[in-house]
Amino acid sequence: MKPPTALTTRTALVATGLALAALTTVLAVTVRHGGHFSDPVGLFRWYAACWVLFAVALSALRRVPDRHLVRLIVAGAVAVTVTGLAGPPRTSTDSYRYAWDGRVQAAGVSPYDHTPQDPALARLRDPWLFPTGSACEGPGLAPIPHTGSAPHCTRINRPAVHTIYPPVAEAYFMAVDRLSPAGARHKPLQIGAALISLGVTGTLLLVLRRRGEDLRKAAYWAWCPAVPLEAVNNAHVDVLGVLLAVAGLGLVASRALTRRAAGGVLIGAAIATKLMPAVVLPGALSGVRRVRDAAAVLLPAAAFVVLAYLPYVLLSHGSVFGYLGGYVQEEGYDDASAGSRYSLLRLVLPDGWAFPVLVAVIAGVCLYAMWRGDPRRPWSGALLVTGWAFVLLTPGYSWYALLLVALVALDGRWEWLGIPLAGAAVYLLAPALRFQPSLSNIAYGAAAALVLVMAWVRRRARAR
Repeated sequence: MKPPTALTTRTALVATGLALAALTTVLAVTVRHGGHFSDPVGLFRWYAACWVLFAVALSALRRVPDRHLVRLIVAGAVAVTVTGLAGPPRTSTDSYRYAWDGRVQAAGVSPYDHTPQDPALARLRDPWLFPTGSACEGPGLAPIPHTGSAPHCTRINRPAVHTIYPPVAEAYFMAVDRLSPAGARHKPLQIGAALISLGVTGTLLLVLRRRGEDLRKAAYWAWCPAVPLEAVNNAHVDVLGVLLAVAGLGLVASRALTRRAAGGVLIGAAIATKLMPAVVLPGALSGVRRVRDAAAVLLPAAAFVVLAYLPYVLLSHGSVFGYLGGYVQEEGYDDASAGSRYSLLRLVLPDGWAFPVLVAVIAGVCLYAMWRGDPRRPWSGALLVTGWAFVLLTPGYSWYALLLVALVALDGRWEWLGIPLAGAAVYLLAPALRFQPSLSNIAYGAAAALVLVMAWVRRRARAR
C-alpha cells in the first residue's frame, strides 16, 4: 500500500471532520426534539439518522493516518459528548431518582430506608422533584399521597418503592449532590456523566495503545450516538460501571497477579455500581487454567462488593437490595409468558422452556469464553457473553447496552452495535406502536442475524 500523500491525508481529515460535524448537529437536534412521551416515532427517526452519520464518520476515519488518530478521536468525543448537555433528560426519568438518593444521603439518611413518597422525608422535597398544583399536569409525573385539594406529584418514577441502586452508585449520587450548587437540578448529573464518558474514551485509547491495537476502535464508543443520549443526556449511572469494567479488563489482560487482582477490584466496583457488569467475569477468566489465576480476579471482586455494601447494611434499617426483586418480577424476567422478555426464544420454544434454555445457552457461552478465550484479550469473551445475553434476554431498556458498546470498542467486532440500536427501537417505538413482542423479535432478530452473518464472513476470510 502506498503511503498517504498530503492531499489524501487532508481529504481524509476533511471528510471525517464533515461527517462529525453532521453527526453532532443531528445529535443536538435529537436531544432538543420532543421526548418519548410527545413524539417517540419522530425521536427515533432522528436517532436512526444519527446512527447513519456515525457509520459514515467511522468509514471516513479508516482513511485517516495513524498520527492524527488520537487528536481526532478525542476532539470528536468532546463534540459528540457535549451534545448530550443540550437539554434535560429526554427518554428516561432515572436521573431524578439519582438526585433524590443523593439528597437523602446528604441529609444523613440511608437511601434504602424510605421511599420518595414517604412523609418522613417531606422536608427534603422541592418544587423541581415534587411539583404541585397545575405543574402536575405534564407527562411522566407520578402522583403521590397528599393532604389538601391541590394535586401533588413527583418526577421520580416508582415513588412508592425503595431505591434499587448498589452502593458505589449511591456514593456517586451523594458526591454529585455535595458538589452541586443549590438549584442546579439535572445538570450536575449530566456533566458528571459527560466527564465519565470521556474518561471511558481515554481509558480505551490507553488500553488499545498498550496492546498495540488499532486506535480507531475507540471511536466505536467515543462517537456512538448512544453515549450522548443515554450516558450524558439521560445521565444513566451505567456509564460509571462501564468505566470501571473497561479499566478492570485492561488490567486483567496482564499476566502479573497484582495487576489482575487490581482488575478484579475494579470489576467488583463496576458490579457494585449497576450489577450488570458481572457479565464480564467469564471474559475476565478467559484461558485461565489455574485456580490461583481465577482467584486473583474473583476474590478481590467479591471482597469489594461485600465491603461496599457493608456500611449501608450497618446504617440501614431496611434491605439494601431495595426494589431489586420487585423489578425482576415487574420486567417479566421471572415469567417467560409476560411482555417481550425472551421473545426470540419464545418464537421457537414453549414459554415454559424459555428460561431453562436461556440459562443453558448462557452457561455454555460462559464456559466457551473461559475455556477457549484469549487471556490477553478478556474483552473478547466478555463481548461474546454480554452480546448473547442481550440477544436472548431481549431487554426493553436501551441504556443497558452502554457496556456492550464499550466492549465493541475494545474488541473491534462492530456488528454487535446492532444490539444497542435494537434496544433503542424497542424502548422508543414499542409503547407507541403497541406491538412490543413483534417489534422485539424484528429488532433483536435483525441484530442477531447481522452478528451471525459477520461471524460467517470472518470465518471465511480466515480460511482463505
